[in-house]
Amino acid sequence: MRRSSFRLVAAAAAIALAVTGCSSSSDEAANEDTEFEIFTWWASGGEAAGLQGMIDVYSAENPNTEFINAAVAGGAGVNAKAVLQSRLDANEPPDSFQAHAGMELDGYVRGGQLEDLTSLYASEGWDKIFPSDLIKTLTVDGKIYSVPVNIHRANVLWWNPATATKAGVTKAPETLDEFFADLEKFKKAGVTGLALAGKGDWAIAHLLDWMLLASMGADKFEGLYNGSTSWTGPEVAAGLKNFQKALSYGNKGAGNLDWPDAGKLVTSGKAGFFIMGDWASAQWQSDGLKLGTDYTFAAAPGTVGTYQWLSDSFTLPVGAPHRNAAIAWLKVCGSQAGQDAFNPKKGSISARTDADLSKYDDYLKSASADWSKDRLVGSTVHGVMGNNALMAKYNAAVGKYFSGGSKDNAGLAKDLAAAYEAGKA
Repeated sequence: MRRSSFRLVAAAAAIALAVTGCSSSSDEAANEDTEFEIFTWWASGGEAAGLQGMIDVYSAENPNTEFINAAVAGGAGVNAKAVLQSRLDANEPPDSFQAHAGMELDGYVRGGQLEDLTSLYASEGWDKIFPSDLIKTLTVDGKIYSVPVNIHRANVLWWNPATATKAGVTKAPETLDEFFADLEKFKKAGVTGLALAGKGDWAIAHLLDWMLLASMGADKFEGLYNGSTSWTGPEVAAGLKNFQKALSYGNKGAGNLDWPDAGKLVTSGKAGFFIMGDWASAQWQSDGLKLGTDYTFAAAPGTVGTYQWLSDSFTLPVGAPHRNAAIAWLKVCGSQAGQDAFNPKKGSISARTDADLSKYDDYLKSASADWSKDRLVGSTVHGVMGNNALMAKYNAAVGKYFSGGSKDNAGLAKDLAAAYEAGKA
């Protein structure tokens, strides 16, 4: 099993050649395909806008190829992955599909469902332009199986400056003690302390993933995935107690809200804090809100100096009906032009080391700086630390706990341990 947490490897200070997706490797032909189908869960907001930016680059380079986006909506791709797996099992793959870097790829690779892209990395120069340790998370048994298009940060604290001022919150909480003290301030001001999205389980699981990291620290958290920290031990128990406490400050009716709806509670002044990945910023900007005015950000409490990361990537399925069109797409995905058209709208930073940061907003510039210096720890809920089997059971365990009133901490710990074991099977 590959390990998913890594330190960023420094790139050369100057890069002479920008990759634009025009070279070809020895096992491919020119793209003469008349159509191309990708499979994603990017169906709205900043996600759809970012994808369109990359589609525009692709269409300019491949004007005779019809672009078909077979998107299936649903937070974190939960719905899409189920549909995708049914297509793969039926030997009806799309030409390319979205998958998170890290352990999520393993199931597809072990199932013989992805082509090796190592030669494309060599011909496009990606082996020199992507951080080498990021490439390791895309590699199984020495072969590289997908092309990363971005880096997202999962552990971000969002809030509305005006609401915070009303409650007497004057700065971002850096510790969990400060976080809980601020939740009390919001409560006393008549504002829900923490925006929660319980529809579909994953957003509450995302919150737990951060809380375990914040409560345990990076080493103990990573130990959960290499066997050195017990899921039923005292460290997890302490984290679950903090998680339970945080949930008590949440909004009523959270089980009916997806994450964009929960985020609106913060931007509209009805809730204080929101723990969500940085795709939230892109969503709000697509809604016409202003960074620094309508909302602002900080590293989530307890994880200052730690960057909990995930990366979206695209693959080449075995049996892709329009293989050459797919290879042309992957070249755009890995290019500077493609990534700089995609990421500023998606709310993520480029996976390349030569991004044009003048195109990125103040949050993304800050994230890029943190990515280069922080301790890097992978996300569980977004496929870095666990495969699809682990993620499915992890989300279900958290959903069961949340819908049951967030009372049975010992039961949740046992269910999380079972999720980890399912991922090893």
